[in-house]
Amino acid sequence: MPYAEFVAELERAGFSVRGFAGLIGMNPNSITNYAGRGGVPQNVALVAVLVAEMAAKGLDYRSAIAKVAPTRKPRGATRPGQFGGDRQASLDLVS
Repeated sequence: MPYAEFVAELERAGFSVRGFAGLIGMNPNSITNYAGRGGVPQNVALVAVLVAEMAAKGLDYRSAIAKVAPTRKPRGATRPGQFGGDRQASLDLVS
């Protein structure tokens, strides 16, 4: 789906890009990066269209999405003695 149509669907549902990203557990920057690519992946576009349709018909889309409980998890989480989440041997650094 072209990014402009995606944004129109979000507006129809009453969402900003930031609000939609929060709803589905994505980073808002990840969504706005799709503008540079010209299109939105099918799975993200599908959620936007379904949410817009449900909102237009007065249906509660939030309870349906809550069943999946999307959450953002930080990427590259590290443990002490490791850098950037790369799998490597323990460095046994003394603090």
